Amino acid sequence: MLWDVLLPVAWGGVEISDGDVVATAVKFERSSIRIASVDIEAGKGAKELGIRLMQELAAPDLKHVFVLSDGLQVNGSDLAQGLNQAGVPVTGGLAGDGARFGKTWVMADAPAKSGRIVALGFYGNVTVKSGCFAGWEEFGAERVVTKSTGNVVFEIDGQPALALYKKYLADQAKDLPASGLRFPLSIQANKTEKALIRTLLAVDEAANSLTFAGDVPQGYLCKLMRTNLDSLIDNAGLAAEAAQSSTPPDAGLCLVVSCVGRRLVMGQLTEEELDAVQEKLGDSTTITGFYSYGELAPFSDVLKCQLHNQTMTLTTIYE
Repeated sequence: MLWDVLLPVAWGGVEISDGDVVATAVKFERSSIRIASVDIEAGKGAKELGIRLMQELAAPDLKHVFVLSDGLQVNGSDLAQGLNQAGVPVTGGLAGDGARFGKTWVMADAPAKSGRIVALGFYGNVTVKSGCFAGWEEFGAERVVTKSTGNVVFEIDGQPALALYKKYLADQAKDLPASGLRFPLSIQANKTEKALIRTLLAVDEAANSLTFAGDVPQGYLCKLMRTNLDSLIDNAGLAAEAAQSSTPPDAGLCLVVSCVGRRLVMGQLTEEELDAVQEKLGDSTTITGFYSYGELAPFSDVLKCQLHNQTMTLTTIYE
């Protein structure tokens, strides 16, 4: 079952559809696409698989690559590193399973399968743009990740990471890891670099550790984050501004990859951020997409894609 997909509707808007499969057919007149897929293999890291996908799609007229990945078995940070080796713009996301954290699937010219990563290459006379914004609000003290391995954090400021999270979540701690989606972690290498957001995926009571949707390197600065609904909606509009065409198109497609956490905290207001996107892009751009466990996109001024959490990430495609 798919959870929370974005469905284009006949009157030019977009609505959320729960538990359905949505198909969006796209036709190009002067452009082409190619698809490549890999499955997780023992002894093969996500970085290596990302490199392999980009090698399969490599061509002089490759303009952009859109990636869809299993959301629970793939380290999105490592995948982004591999995808970046080709020097081609990349966007996409990790499949989500709502607040269940059970199993995710990806489909590519075959039945849906767990553990699969798919890359779609766009070639020729096609313009692809992207926008990636969050809108969450930092709170509490700035802390340091003092012990971590990959995406597993054991200590923050020398304290057990899970215990610290439970202290901040108070009564909501009993609903971990699902309640952790409402309190992501902001991380940055230093105060001069842009911060990334990490979503909590799992907790380990025995190890007192937290597992996030992307790497949280040891020594990074971190802060907890909380909801600001108005800011989430405003930042969805900013993402649309970054992704919109400089010249009004006759027709276009916007692929939306938004975080499961945004869906949970916004509740009935979720469609307002989708309305903000549609308003910016115009009715000539069809919107479709899904809710993810991680978004792949570059910052606006940096070519290399990063793994993001809790963002509204848009990829617009115009011919």
